[in-house]
Amino acid sequence: MKVALGADHAGFQLKETLKKMLEEMGIASKDFGCASTAQVDYPDFAEAVARAVAGGEAERGIMVCGTGIGASIAANKIPGVRAALCHDAFTAVASRCHNDANVLCLGARVLEESLACEIARTWLKTDFSGEERHRRRISKIAQIEAKRG
Repeated sequence: MKVALGADHAGFQLKETLKKMLEEMGIASKDFGCASTAQVDYPDFAEAVARAVAGGEAERGIMVCGTGIGASIAANKIPGVRAALCHDAFTAVASRCHNDANVLCLGARVLEESLACEIARTWLKTDFSGEERHRRRISKIAQIEAKRG
């Protein structure tokens, strides 16, 4: 598996921690920025992570901003991306198992670092259930997405 990583200034430190965690887990990653705590705009990095996932450059993505809200909104604008804002292990499992989420969004200002790492580890280790009801719902999401514009 390869994971696309991104963050704005608020999420920079957590992104760096997650990068080390991925390395320890033996998971390859590509860092799409940002490179410091200097103020930047989260949509730029959320788009880069989402496009990497949608384009097949990475199987999954993790995006970190202050709350995770803006990152999830921006990432979900890219067709083929199912970005999930998760706050605990339960939502991480549900986002993967039920929704086949391919981008995890985290809020650096609302999560303790240890919890954010637990969420990311859980999310990375959880597979899509493949149950028909979940496939049907994901298909409906794709149909909505196809109607854009």
